[in-house]
Amino acid sequence: MNKINPHKLKLSKWTACEPTDREKHFLVTQLLCDEQGTPVQVGLEAVYSGRVALLDWRELRDSKHWKMGWC
Repeated sequence: MNKINPHKLKLSKWTACEPTDREKHFLVTQLLCDEQGTPVQVGLEAVYSGRVALLDWRELRDSKHWKMGWC
């Protein structure tokens, strides 16, 4: 389980453990928060293709699917 401070996610780097369509490295480019300022979702931009996908920020804590940094 990755330990994450949700307020420091912006511009953090992530590596997918199982890449799809040659997309392995991602950068958090968006941080979507609720009315109280609590993060809800992150926008992950694939470095290879530039595709952006929205993801619940808690899914990044699963170390079976995501690694911190670019490996």
